[in-house]
Amino acid sequence: MGIEWYDMIARRNGGYKGRAECTVEGRSAEDIFEERLIDLIPNYHSILDAGCGHGEFTLKMSKYTNNIIGFDNSQELIKIAQTLLQNSSVQNVDFVYATTKSEMPFEDGQFDLIYDRRGPTSIINHNRLLRPGGMIFGIHTNVDKVKVRLVEKGYQEIKIEEYNDSVTYFPNEQEFAKFLSDFPGNPDYTKSELKDELEKKLNENIMNGRIGVREHKFIWSAIKPGS
Repeated sequence: MGIEWYDMIARRNGGYKGRAECTVEGRSAEDIFEERLIDLIPNYHSILDAGCGHGEFTLKMSKYTNNIIGFDNSQELIKIAQTLLQNSSVQNVDFVYATTKSEMPFEDGQFDLIYDRRGPTSIINHNRLLRPGGMIFGIHTNVDKVKVRLVEKGYQEIKIEEYNDSVTYFPNEQEFAKFLSDFPGNPDYTKSELKDELEKKLNENIMNGRIGVREHKFIWSAIKPGS
């Protein structure tokens, strides 16, 4: 999946966010992750938001710390984030364009907490950014690469928790199509030429007579050795 998809989402949706009307039933892993992050952040001094998207979540977390930096590899998303920052009263946040595919523009040990809310799991490979004893904390739909990278880079106290309790329901197929279209890398299922593909997806996601998608996500954390 290329960066072009994220740039397109930024222009179409006004940020890395969904457009679909929906309701969530059950306790979501996203809510659990956010609650835990809010508890964690005050214990750390320098925070990195890996893959911050359009920056809305970064700004939300800024009230719990003195210093937070968000980076993303989409220029379009960073533009939106910087505009949101300029239009706010927040003074402890910076947004930076960067990609984990090259050397990151940060100092060794600059951060004592890195969080990854559906951002690039390749941030794990840049463990030089994290001070010894610092934490990396994330949420994703797939943790195969997460497990491998955490072990390869020598992280300790690795914890991975699986969640699939909540279900997102959609009132009709149009809203479901929007949801699918906003999922990373997906085509635009609202287009008429994808009607057959949408119908197949609908048939795969009928729950109790309703259009629903069960959440399946992992919350993970690890500590960089040292003190």
